[in-house]
Amino acid sequence: MLLLSLLLICTALNQLVQTDWTSCDSQVGVQMPNARLAQAGDLASLLELYRVAEVSSAAEPIERAERIWLEMLSHKGIAVFVSSVDAQIVANCMLITAPNLLRAGQHHGFLENVVTHPEFRGQGHGHAVVRAALAAAWNKDCYHVLLQSGRKDPRVHRFYQRCGFEPRLRIGYVVHNPTNLSLVGAGS
Repeated sequence: MLLLSLLLICTALNQLVQTDWTSCDSQVGVQMPNARLAQAGDLASLLELYRVAEVSSAAEPIERAERIWLEMLSHKGIAVFVSSVDAQIVANCMLITAPNLLRAGQHHGFLENVVTHPEFRGQGHGHAVVRAALAAAWNKDCYHVLLQSGRKDPRVHRFYQRCGFEPRLRIGYVVHNPTNLSLVGAGS
């Protein structure tokens, strides 16, 4: 209950001053890394994060990645959150929201591309971006936020559970584009 109250307070303060989305720890007074909405100039650092974190391959060539990045940033239903140390992005996640006629008209939220730099894991950066995304989802009146993971590492699943996600409530299904079969398995 205290964590929820602190999260609501942080969300309200961030909306008032319109600065970075800041994650709060349940221990009052503990400074956690900040998360903010990504900006156009973050692309190079974000691509470097993806490279060192060894997630599925990023869009190439760079011109294509730039077009996709600008499309993502301008899309009303997409918000990308990043946490950085100095000028280096060390964690990110993407919140996708969609309108819904069911659930009394509340939006759906989907969390994707949760990535933390290997050298910065366990320092709160992943929590910061996920908490910022969840705060944004609740602000958009999302009924829930769904997240799927194909990772086998139990530490990843413990991380998601500590962020508030409950496993095994739903069953996820995936169908791959048959023209992209060479990409199947690369971070699917």
